[in-house]
Amino acid sequence: MNDTPENTAAKPRGLSRYALALLPLVVFGGIAATAAKMLYDQDFHGKNIAEIPSALIGTKAPALNLPPLDGANLPALTDAAIKGKLTLVNVFASWCLPCREEHPLLKELAKDERLNIVAINYKDQSDNALRFLGELGNPFRAIGVDPNGKAAIDWGVYGIPESYLVGPDGTILYKRVGPFDDISLKEGLFPAMEKALGKPVS
Repeated sequence: MNDTPENTAAKPRGLSRYALALLPLVVFGGIAATAAKMLYDQDFHGKNIAEIPSALIGTKAPALNLPPLDGANLPALTDAAIKGKLTLVNVFASWCLPCREEHPLLKELAKDERLNIVAINYKDQSDNALRFLGELGNPFRAIGVDPNGKAAIDWGVYGIPESYLVGPDGTILYKRVGPFDDISLKEGLFPAMEKALGKPVS
């Protein structure tokens, strides 16, 4: 068949359709390869996949303007609550079992006056959140409620609990996905705090 203007125009269109059809497969392949590498690193190199890199690390923290948890007698979670302070922003909910598991460690961390611990209460009922804090204690200096999860999206939350260490200048220094334990404190949070403070943390 001779090439005509119509045939010549049809060829690029046909190739474009094939490229568009292959695009989802390429994207899926990339995701699968990333997941496989994470599992490989965990199994063969001992890497903790809970230490998920975040695109936000090294950038300014998203703006905070969340209303307070009614009945907690704590300030709302706004930019003013973390400005100029080394701050751990913890995302929690009363229905989250791992949040309950890590809570005693947050209470211990709260004893260090150099660290300001605040919370985003994620998709929770206020009464349930108050009961949670009443039963386990309150390590937070400010709590903001996020009933629809919008703030969590802004912060790039994967799942809760999740914590972000924010420097006094508002830069995100460290991220932890999942509950803290002794290992993640010693190998993750404490070194990040020491770097920010210029002093040892125990």
